[in-house]
Amino acid sequence: MPIVLKSLREIDAMRHAGQIVALVLEELRENVRPGVTTGDLDRLAAAVMAREGGRSAFLGYRGFPAHICTSVNEQVLHGIPGRRVLRDGDLLKLDVGVEWHGLCADAAISVVVGRGNRVAEQLVAVAEEAFWAGFAQARPGKHVGDISAAIAAVIRRAGFAVIEGYAGHGVGRALHEEPSVPNDGQPGEGVLLRSGMTLAIEPMLAAGSGKTRVLRDGWTVVTLDGRLAAHFEHTVWVRDDGPMVLTQP
Repeated sequence: MPIVLKSLREIDAMRHAGQIVALVLEELRENVRPGVTTGDLDRLAAAVMAREGGRSAFLGYRGFPAHICTSVNEQVLHGIPGRRVLRDGDLLKLDVGVEWHGLCADAAISVVVGRGNRVAEQLVAVAEEAFWAGFAQARPGKHVGDISAAIAAVIRRAGFAVIEGYAGHGVGRALHEEPSVPNDGQPGEGVLLRSGMTLAIEPMLAAGSGKTRVLRDGWTVVTLDGRLAAHFEHTVWVRDDGPMVLTQP
């Protein structure tokens, strides 16, 4: 599948989709508290998307049954919202994708519910730090491996493990496009970055080994050893003047 370079018109549409993503994540963060269910958060996200004129890029994607992904504690990503009640100290990952006029944007945050613990707080901070390290490498003339190596360096320096087998990706005309953007790699290797590429850069890390398995629901990815995991993501536009995040307010 070829890499799709986006026109300025497409970037504008992705930016609009990204603003809806940002609004959804902001309202979700404000409503995360003990006693709330992950299903409550899914319904809130659906209402915000409808209010803003977007639609979920996740609902129905390969059969996914919800508007957003909600992954708790050892769940890394692709958690399905439902009856699970959030408890004080849970580490919640919120992943949101929005389609607007045929273009998609995708972002995720990790949030500690109520009063957390030191490891959960560290994972959240390192996930975001790793994203910005990778983001800084998203420039024309660099390679995907430069992004990957920068992310892995931050995660390992903090004493955590890169989640194995999952990666960031191109995004825009479809929710998942080429190229794959791993969270581990070698500088100077992989696809050459070009102006007009749009990437979902998404560090995923764990307090344990980084090995995973998928639950019987066919979606939810959990750490094999049951240790906590974190996830942070933005949609990034690679451009000559330097990378730009399209999913921030």
